[in-house]
Amino acid sequence: MSNSDNSFSDSERAGLYRAIYERRDVRSQFLPDPIPKPVLARLLKAAHHAPSVGFMQPWDFILIDSLDVREQVLASFNEENAKAADNYTGERQQTYRSLKLQGITESPMNLCITCDRSRGGAHVLGRNSIVDMDLFSTCLAVQNLWLAARAEGIGVGWVSIIDQTRLADILNLPENVYPLAYLCLGYVSEFLDKPELETKGWRSRLPLEELVHGNGWGNPLTW
Repeated sequence: MSNSDNSFSDSERAGLYRAIYERRDVRSQFLPDPIPKPVLARLLKAAHHAPSVGFMQPWDFILIDSLDVREQVLASFNEENAKAADNYTGERQQTYRSLKLQGITESPMNLCITCDRSRGGAHVLGRNSIVDMDLFSTCLAVQNLWLAARAEGIGVGWVSIIDQTRLADILNLPENVYPLAYLCLGYVSEFLDKPELETKGWRSRLPLEELVHGNGWGNPLTW
């Protein structure tokens, strides 16, 4: 095993993996305590250091503490959530309706991470074949922020049941800017041992061994 200066110490590696395994999509455990500005700055800096295709850095960060703005977003969520419930019937629908799927007004801070689809110009290095690489890059910024937040003891919840066109109107986004992730941020009373959807019986984590293939789909992997 290499002992070069590029390696992490055992404790550093343990901290990284702990953040990965203990990260949660938080909906119900938010506390009202404000996030100190230095902590929030560290989270945004972590997000800004995500990799991006062609180094285009397509993200912007809209911090939202206005109750009026958040209530408008919540109204959109409620409309979309009612539509989503109609996708299910019987007991499954009852389970869905019992799930808490957002913390928009309970969390002290909301954050919208956007993707400027025009950033970098018409020809971005590495984006010629896969046009959506700007969206994928912005998702990496979201993940960076999420892991950094867990290390800071801050919960994050991604609100995906929302009308993106309505959200863009609420936030006055330019036409070329897409609201990729609407996040709720705040300190929490606890981080659950397992994802909330797993504890509520909605879905379980798939076995990793069923998802790993070798040299093509469906081939066994030989280590």
